[in-house]
Amino acid sequence: MNAIARLLVWLLAVALVALPVVAVLKGWIGAERWPLTTLRATGQFDRVDEARLREALLPYAEQGFFAVDLDGARAAVAALPWVEQAEVRKRWPDVLEVSLVEHVPYARWGEDRLLSVRGTLFDAAGAGVPATLPLLHGPDGRVEEVVEVYQHAESLFGRAGLVVRAIDMDARGSWTLALDNGTRVVVGRSQARSRLERFARLVPRLLPQPGKQLEQADLRYTNGFALRWADLPAQPQEAS
Repeated sequence: MNAIARLLVWLLAVALVALPVVAVLKGWIGAERWPLTTLRATGQFDRVDEARLREALLPYAEQGFFAVDLDGARAAVAALPWVEQAEVRKRWPDVLEVSLVEHVPYARWGEDRLLSVRGTLFDAAGAGVPATLPLLHGPDGRVEEVVEVYQHAESLFGRAGLVVRAIDMDARGSWTLALDNGTRVVVGRSQARSRLERFARLVPRLLPQPGKQLEQADLRYTNGFALRWADLPAQPQEAS
């Protein structure tokens, strides 16, 4: 047998040994023999939908123990609403194990996103959003600045028993706040912190006004504020 023939025989023998291994690893054969039949989820999670979690992992579990695409499975889980981090492992003989960490919401961001306590913006479509969260809005690249001004305002107005329900920074950098008593506070673009501090010091003297509601406070003045008041609805008198 010449050298070429011996080489061909050797290559054929290697192929006959390797091909079944490759077939198992690729899932061409053996998926029904070594199926992943158990899904085990670890970690504390309250908002991730278990049905959607199973639905995301089912296509990967069907590939079998040896062929399962763990990176693909992890990416599918990480794409679910509320998931901050995800890891997927396989455990012999039939377990697909997923460990995940949920986002902890800090505030609503715009109309359809949330801001986590780690400062991450994430899509919460299809998941319940707590209505008690404050509503923040601004350019995505200025999240940290929006949070800083919100926290500063929350501290200032909290001393007067008021809660900042919403804060908005528009594309020009102009600030507007909404308080829980219905007052809209127009701050403007410059000196936002000092303007808020000056106004917050006067709030206890402005509120309450009998029969009046402070509808808007415009702080964009050098030496004062422009205040707009609205009449409160008359309270029904009790029958004697």
